[in-house]
Amino acid sequence: MPSEQAVDEYLDIPYVTSQPQSPFHRFDLYVPKEISTRLLCPLICFVHGGAWKSEDKFDQVAARRLACTTGCPVALPNYRLTPKRPTPDNFLRHPEHAKDILGFLNFICAEPPRVPGLPYEPHQLVLVGHSCAAHMLCSIFLNVSSHSSDAADANQLCPSDTLLERTKALVLSEGIYDLDLLISSFPTCRSWFIEDAFGERDSYADVSVNKAPTRHHSGHIKWLIIHSKGDTLVDEEQSQAMYNHLKDQSAQVDKSFDELFEDHNEILRCDQYVDVLRRFIEVISALE
Repeated sequence: MPSEQAVDEYLDIPYVTSQPQSPFHRFDLYVPKEISTRLLCPLICFVHGGAWKSEDKFDQVAARRLACTTGCPVALPNYRLTPKRPTPDNFLRHPEHAKDILGFLNFICAEPPRVPGLPYEPHQLVLVGHSCAAHMLCSIFLNVSSHSSDAADANQLCPSDTLLERTKALVLSEGIYDLDLLISSFPTCRSWFIEDAFGERDSYADVSVNKAPTRHHSGHIKWLIIHSKGDTLVDEEQSQAMYNHLKDQSAQVDKSFDELFEDHNEILRCDQYVDVLRRFIEVISALE
């Protein structure tokens, strides 16, 4: 593991500026102090997991360490969560979580910058999604409207040409891609979080992402699918299915299924996870 750099922290930056502002529409930015020596390094955006209903950007220790070890700035957005006890008055369902993340990505790509003076150049983006966030990023960067029963919802997740062009890579770890497959492996997931986040359905095929085609003008994007041998919450079958699908779509995709051995969230605290990301990002940067 390379030596770690000191970083500057910029916390709770709003990416939705309408009033009243929400803590779920803010992001943190970690910037290595010596970033000026690497003007062409990408901006890494790390989107946390939590079954669409928990966790927070503040909890993501891996992202800060990623900034320290790569020398690249790292942004961590929050997004609205499905309530742990939904009621008819407060429920929040897919695709609202992903729409927040798309709003964040549009915010950081804005020209001129929405927050002048922040030290990052979002012309090269590496997007990292863990667990349910892998599903969110796929809902944006794959054409989910092609098999969705609600094309209007799916079309709200369409990225701009600018965002597609600037996104150089997607890294997806311990991802949830096929909800029906997950329920078949772990039946309690249905009542634990899937029904709350997606509603009660006989099948969740139309909100799964492992059959959605790649978008036009996205062939340059490089994908990395990560899965730990020790994950007890999401099985490797999810990641293998997504990897196979992207290969069938002729996407530039690689996988890391044999380097991590910790459990679902424990990988975020281990050096090896950060090192897998660091090595992939160095390859991406070298190609630019």
